[in-house]
Amino acid sequence: MVSVAGVTLSFGKKVLFKNVNIKFSPGNTYGLIGANGSGKSTFLKVLSGEIEPNEGSILTNPNERIAMLQQDQFKFDEYSVLDTVMMGHEKLFAVLKERQILYAKSDFSEKDGHRASELEELVSAMNGYEAEADASVLLSGLGIEEGLRQKKMKELEGGQKVRVLLAQVLFGNPDVLLLDEPTNHLDIESITWLENFLYNFNNTVIVVSHDRHFINKVCTHIADIDFGAIKVYTGNYDFWVEASQLALKQKKDDNKKKEEKAKELQTFIDRFSANASKSKQATSRKKLLEKLTLEEIPATSRRFPYVAFKPDRDCGTKVLTIESLCKTIDGEMVLKDFHLDVRNTDKIAFFGQNNLVKTILFQIIMDEMKPDFGKFKWGETITTAYFPKENSAYFDGEMNLVEWLRQYSKEKDETFIRGFLGRMLFSGEESLKRVNVLSGGEKVRCMLAKMMQSGANALVLDEPTNHLDLESITALNNGLINFPGVVLFSSHDHQFIDTIANRIVEITAAGIIDRSMTFDEYITSQDVQKQRDKLYHGHQRLSLE
Repeated sequence: MVSVAGVTLSFGKKVLFKNVNIKFSPGNTYGLIGANGSGKSTFLKVLSGEIEPNEGSILTNPNERIAMLQQDQFKFDEYSVLDTVMMGHEKLFAVLKERQILYAKSDFSEKDGHRASELEELVSAMNGYEAEADASVLLSGLGIEEGLRQKKMKELEGGQKVRVLLAQVLFGNPDVLLLDEPTNHLDIESITWLENFLYNFNNTVIVVSHDRHFINKVCTHIADIDFGAIKVYTGNYDFWVEASQLALKQKKDDNKKKEEKAKELQTFIDRFSANASKSKQATSRKKLLEKLTLEEIPATSRRFPYVAFKPDRDCGTKVLTIESLCKTIDGEMVLKDFHLDVRNTDKIAFFGQNNLVKTILFQIIMDEMKPDFGKFKWGETITTAYFPKENSAYFDGEMNLVEWLRQYSKEKDETFIRGFLGRMLFSGEESLKRVNVLSGGEKVRCMLAKMMQSGANALVLDEPTNHLDLESITALNNGLINFPGVVLFSSHDHQFIDTIANRIVEITAAGIIDRSMTFDEYITSQDVQKQRDKLYHGHQRLSLE
């Protein structure tokens, strides 16, 4: 159990949270939510002991082990992948290393023998004999192949390092798990594995995530940072949304009833206070009026940007045709004989383990990269807008936001530009920020604002939910659901895919699977699984030949 007693944390004049009192109990998974900048990651650091609060304390059982997901991808570069995972249990790792050094001695003494006996007892008590096997199971579940496990961390790609660090924090059955965005850089299969792991985990979990489907799957409680306080609700994220909206509606309804009652009482008082026969009743009603107090509804820190894509014209029958597309990157063929015919009613989610393939495909059809072979053609009626996965090139230079967005807007008037930026949560002086100092989430909102100026009827989006908070993801999600044109996109957000896509194209090393259905239907389809098995069986046979 983790008890938070009277914790207050502020940086200068900004108070993140004040006098927080919470108990996080074993067997529960708490989803920590709040707007960007509300202090979610900071609160995890307070719980882990990395940051000291201004007031209050964090109380845990002295025998309990707290494990927090590491964010520094370079910290373990000189260690092997397997050792990095086992370092998640520092005490066990230290014992295993001492034991290894002891047994490697050429002059093994009687004293060494006694120490070896003590170490064996410690290894047994901490289930250390199963350590390598347990670490391997975690790595397998997160998609780290056996051939990578003896390599040094510096030899791995960024996404692979993140998976190893996630295996590290899960290793050794910690009493308290603190996870900050654990699904970043995970594919759908790994996210599903993690969901199942946490669902069956019996200790305490506190997790920050912008993946609504993930939070709904794993969380038993929601800890909401808002109004400078942290309040815990029972239930998952969807339940919290409904409960909080209902509570807010009830407050507003109660206030409306009180206002109507006050108006009624005031009318009676004004009418009869001078009337001798009614003066007693008027005085009584005046006392009632004085007792009526409206419940204060504090302003929330949550803000939803305006996301609505409005095409200038409808799509014609010919949208996009791709024929025999091939592309090799660094000696590896990432696209091979790729064919696709896009219809004017399609909202296609591109899905597959290799993220590079989807990015390359989008870059080719948006004329940012040339294919080695094959061709594609957009229809005559089609205009496109593109959200690239890597957008930093759009934000070089000293322009402010008004100047930056004016480049892409048909309407050049500053009042219009500033008004639009305000709807994208850049209000007042924020609209004069320099583009080269924007955060990741701010850049995403700018790119979406740019796309909305285009009037395009076909949108291409490569991982658009990265860096966004839950409110911005929800706004984008709804904007794409309501968009009447064509959408081609990739995402690791399960709910985002399932609620937008009406067609799934899975790109595998063995070929593509193309189905007109929702994502949930796709991942549970027996027909899809049979085709996948058939593709891989044929691919393996060709490889052997």
